[in-house]
Amino acid sequence: MGILHELHKHGQSVWQDYIERGQTRGGELQNLVDLGLRGVTSNPSIFEKAIGGSAAYDEQIRSVLEAEPDIDVHALFESLAVEDIREAADVLRSVFDGSGGADGYVSLEVSPHLAHDTAGTVAAAQRLWQAVDRPNLMIKVPATAEGIPAIETLIAAGININATLMFSLRHYEAVAGAFLRGVERCAAPQSIASVASLFVSRVDTLLDQKLETIGSAAALALRGRCAIANIRVIYRRFRELFDGAEFAPLRARGVRVQRPLWGSTGTKNPAYSDVLYVDELVGPDTVNTLPPATLKAYLAHGRVCDCLTGQVDEARAVLQQLAALDIDLDATCEQLQREGVKSFADAYDQLIAALQRKRETLGR
Repeated sequence: MGILHELHKHGQSVWQDYIERGQTRGGELQNLVDLGLRGVTSNPSIFEKAIGGSAAYDEQIRSVLEAEPDIDVHALFESLAVEDIREAADVLRSVFDGSGGADGYVSLEVSPHLAHDTAGTVAAAQRLWQAVDRPNLMIKVPATAEGIPAIETLIAAGININATLMFSLRHYEAVAGAFLRGVERCAAPQSIASVASLFVSRVDTLLDQKLETIGSAAALALRGRCAIANIRVIYRRFRELFDGAEFAPLRARGVRVQRPLWGSTGTKNPAYSDVLYVDELVGPDTVNTLPPATLKAYLAHGRVCDCLTGQVDEARAVLQQLAALDIDLDATCEQLQREGVKSFADAYDQLIAALQRKRETLGR
């Protein structure tokens, strides 16, 4: 049994944080599914690299431009993305069917420029849901203040949601609340699948900078430990919410829990293990989405242990030590969410610019 299958026995599903049609058409994605991969996520940065950095999409771009010479460049991108998502969803359909709809999902994000537009997010998500037309699609919605009511509305409408760009316990509780309210309003809540995507390594990256600025022995001893501690505290809250009395009536009706998903799990600091944010974050009812390099490393030398349960007291102690150094974790996480929205918006704009250049070249 391979390590991804072993992980699944421990209750964690591994998804790949990457999509590119060469993988779906060349058989690489199917090979990963055979190894135990159970889903795929995408974001504007990933599409920017895939579409802007290769000629793999040129044939479809020419075809679309021949049929619709005046097509808006944003609509052109959406046509490319929808085809990629459909193809990946079809590869993963066997996982979806075999798991009874628990896994086998492919995520597609609404435009990051809608992160602070509730109505615009809802409209875009509904349009993408209909365009892709696959039951194993998840629409990614940022967990901004404006995104929270959109998440609730979309779940109530029966649309699978990947709530993304979460960093803090406060973000998590807001998203979990939106999920619970949404499934209460949903006509067929048993069909809903949702994940709450919490970013990990970016937390350590920013906090490590703050700790190194302080420079004391106590500060330096916390480097590389805070992001995992943050996740362990959030995971405990997940268990309280979904194992408790509030969710019990929904569970009895066959409603699935909204699983926490660990994102941004590629190690940024070369001094840390390249599988740090995989090895240390294994637990039941979770998903870890790995970029290709991290997935390759984990397949080569990862380990499996239930590392999320039973260590919450130690995690809270780490966060208390952080607070004692006058580092505000909530403020740090708010900064990271703002920067994340901007980063994805910048990547989207770069993608649109690259696609406009391709349009000008290929549409002649």
